[in-house]
Amino acid sequence: MPTAATEQLHPEARGLDARPLGEVAEILAQAQADASHAPLTGCAAICDGARAMAETIRQGGTLHYAAAGSSGLMAAADALELGGTFSIPASQLRVHMAGGIPTGMEMPGGTEDETADLERALADLGPKDVLIGVSASGSTPYTVAGATLAKARGATVIGIANNPGSPLLTLADHAVLLATPAEVISGSTRMGAATAQKIALNMLSTLMAIELGHVHDGMMVNLRADNIKLRARAIGIVTRITEVSDETAAQAIEAADGNVKCAILIASGAKDLAEATARLATTGGKLRPALLALRP
Repeated sequence: MPTAATEQLHPEARGLDARPLGEVAEILAQAQADASHAPLTGCAAICDGARAMAETIRQGGTLHYAAAGSSGLMAAADALELGGTFSIPASQLRVHMAGGIPTGMEMPGGTEDETADLERALADLGPKDVLIGVSASGSTPYTVAGATLAKARGATVIGIANNPGSPLLTLADHAVLLATPAEVISGSTRMGAATAQKIALNMLSTLMAIELGHVHDGMMVNLRADNIKLRARAIGIVTRITEVSDETAAQAIEAADGNVKCAILIASGAKDLAEATARLATTGGKLRPALLALRP
């Protein structure tokens, strides 16, 4: 059996422990930078996956993230931030991590082989849903079992793995191969492999948000201004897009009940929240065409 890409020895590994720390630090930094290029070759599959995720959110379906170990942490980090960044409802997000998301200082280990609870965890998975499976090896039993169940129930599977030809990528409707170089510490996929996974996951969720109309000129226009920091950010977004004063922007946000897209339309001439909401409904939630219609 050939050695998996994630288990191969890095060219700089020989004598690593005998080198000065400064030299090792440079090797580690360069390895992370090299790994960061891996998602570039997966852009087409990442875009297709993002479109599927957006359609799931539009239809009221659920995004299920399934992974173990370091890959599970990367998946959880992405899923847990979608509410605050893009206002994706928590009811449409699930994270399935082998052994559960850690609440203490121990990472679940052997649980990546335990698949018995997946049938229960994925009981509500259906054709409207997407499962995003993440595994450096592409053969983690927990993740592959989740993808297999998802396929059987008609859900769309996005597979993210760092080894070509792996079971997860074979199962996936949208296979994202992240061909990262060998790890400086062989098999320590929390390093380069996980770096590439985090980038790919960031790309998937951000492209999904763009497809849903939650981004305008690089700004998070679907955030809900429900704390001091986000209220200040929301005011900045409204003023940049509409060129009104901070005071007018704040009034628009108040009138829009914290909905930034609606606040932008109100600051641009919509008479109230009802009109702003109706205008967004005609554009599928996308701000740019709604603004163009308001300001021909």
